[in-house]
Amino acid sequence: VIQVTVIYYSPSVEIKFPVEYRVNRESFLQLCDPSQIQEDASVKDKIKMTCASTVMRKVFCGLLVLSLVTSTWVAATQFLKATYKKKSNYTETSVELHTNQTQEVVYSAPFLTTWFCTTWTLLFFPLYMISLISCSCCCGNKVKPGAIFQQAIRNFKDKGFTIGSFLSQCMLFCLLSVLTNYLYISSLRILECTVVTTLFATNAAFVYLLSWVVLHTQFVGVRIVAVILCNTGIALLAYMDGVNQNQTLLGVVLAAAAAAGSAVYKVMFKKVIGDVSFSQVALFFSLIGLLNATVLWPMGLFLHFTGLETINLQYIPWMELSCAAALSLGANLLANLSIIITYENFITLGLVTAVPVCAVYDTLYNEVKFYDMKLAGVLIVCFGFILVLFPANWAELLASVVRRPVKQRHKSDLVRNKADLEDYVNQATNTAVLCLLLDGENRDETQTQREQSSSQQTSEPDTSVHGCAPLQDELNENPVNI
Repeated sequence: VIQVTVIYYSPSVEIKFPVEYRVNRESFLQLCDPSQIQEDASVKDKIKMTCASTVMRKVFCGLLVLSLVTSTWVAATQFLKATYKKKSNYTETSVELHTNQTQEVVYSAPFLTTWFCTTWTLLFFPLYMISLISCSCCCGNKVKPGAIFQQAIRNFKDKGFTIGSFLSQCMLFCLLSVLTNYLYISSLRILECTVVTTLFATNAAFVYLLSWVVLHTQFVGVRIVAVILCNTGIALLAYMDGVNQNQTLLGVVLAAAAAAGSAVYKVMFKKVIGDVSFSQVALFFSLIGLLNATVLWPMGLFLHFTGLETINLQYIPWMELSCAAALSLGANLLANLSIIITYENFITLGLVTAVPVCAVYDTLYNEVKFYDMKLAGVLIVCFGFILVLFPANWAELLASVVRRPVKQRHKSDLVRNKADLEDYVNQATNTAVLCLLLDGENRDETQTQREQSSSQQTSEPDTSVHGCAPLQDELNENPVNI
């Protein structure tokens, strides 16, 4: 066991590097060419350390989660848009001898679509339980399903919730979730998917604004600018088809209200429920789906029989509904459980990266054109969304980046960088290890020389490492500020 402490001195800082090596003599002596060691080990070790580091692993997982969230969100929105069905009717006139084509709406039921998609969240907790049990079995630690459920219930009880209060809170969030999804799906009946996705992305600005007011989070000036930009983008999209287009204005209001409802849901969840575990989140979503399925189904019948929603049983788009519900469930699973393997910003970015992907799809397959106020509104909202994600200390980070070139010009006179320090550590430790191993055969003779030298120089402290005189000589010949 070889212990080396490297001390680096500078005008303003003193850094110590304690290093401990456990070396096998035979294996070390086989590495007789230092240049070969540096050439082979440096590149391979750097690649291994880079790929195996936690940060890079989270970044790679974040990019994967970002692509999955974007694709599921875009696909779910396109399928929800496709649920609005129209049937073409052809009538022939004998006088003019031509055919008239009329379209009859056979399915236009945003509430039924919302109810159907929200019901699928019942599968949230079972899917979480299956995945957790599968992972535990692969690792050799078996977990019982009952233990997962009891742990989630116990965590809610520790927060002071009773059965009545907990169910009432679940019902409140169920109504808020259904209302938000209903507004989102209703806006798709009027607007294109790209515009609706853009307007819903403004919920990030609303979340920050409500968090600042309700949760008393830190005030960040650039995020207030982001809120202003998002509101400007909403105004531009509201009048993108002209001032007198009331249908467009109604659709923009519905989509913006959906974004605001999503922000209220997130902030109130943080305020009322607080920090929760993944099992609690899964149980909470499953209870919301259960309450939606058992309590809110009469509302769908009421809207159908009163004529507020059009439902033709022969033309119910079951395939579009099922795909939209499955993709929405997948997006919720990714948004709430992916924080285990990546950073939260990658999940949030999925909302804004869905905008250009959705725009490409609408342009190629739906023949949607983006120009003037529509294009400006989409770009401004996306820019405001990115500003919301700026860290609170963004000014300090920017200043450090700006000042870095100036510091690098005077680096030789001030503090050395990390690579230089690592080189010094490697040089000192390699020299110490090599000297110790090569001097091991003559340890007794070296010890005798050490005792003789110490008797002659009693005033000077012994700075050799375990009696290794060649190390001291080499350090004296090649000083490296150690």
